[in-house]
Amino acid sequence: MDESTKTKKLWGTLEQSILSGRGIDIGCGADPVFPHVKCFDLADGDANQISKYVHEQFDFVYASHCLEHMHAPRQTVLDWWKLVAEGGHLFFIVPDEDLYEQGVFPSRFNPDHKATFTISKQRSWSPVSINVLDLARSLPGGELVSLVLQDTGYDRRLLKHGPKASHAWANFAERKYRGLRRRTGIQIKPLERFIWRFAVVDQTLRPDASAQIQCIVKKRSAQP
Repeated sequence: MDESTKTKKLWGTLEQSILSGRGIDIGCGADPVFPHVKCFDLADGDANQISKYVHEQFDFVYASHCLEHMHAPRQTVLDWWKLVAEGGHLFFIVPDEDLYEQGVFPSRFNPDHKATFTISKQRSWSPVSINVLDLARSLPGGELVSLVLQDTGYDRRLLKHGPKASHAWANFAERKYRGLRRRTGIQIKPLERFIWRFAVVDQTLRPDASAQIQCIVKKRSAQP
């Protein structure tokens, strides 16, 4: 799924104004946020320590669904922050742990996830939960611009929380069907509706559904 392409449909004037000038897209794969950005992915180095590979600053540093794959997200964000020029912005998007992981870690839908994220909680079911609000506030000289839950198109009636949330046969059928769609592009809506009634499903596979947190932090200019 091209996450940036899907997310751009949700943006307004705020996001468009921030993502201007020189920018870098970390972990963009084949879906950079805009054609003019500098792309940084696996072939370019280790995004956990990106400042070892990139020695310049940008008007915006953007990363969509990359931070959850980093070994130490809190330290990684501080390293990404080094690439933000004064007056520039760090703009990142991560899955929401309740809507995406649905009470289970390691993630059922992406076992490469190293952490889960919530906007702000005193306690979480996840042993590796990170509060994005605290993460944003940890950035030196940072000013939180926007922190939002994006759940457009997400059907909470299908939300099933915890490891014993649904029938094993339905989850097996859902995985097989997801593989079929990925390989062939065939969509069988009656079968899809039947499976989703019982299975724990990744709704973000739908082109119109989001289950993520978007955070924008500005780096304040130095005082004269």
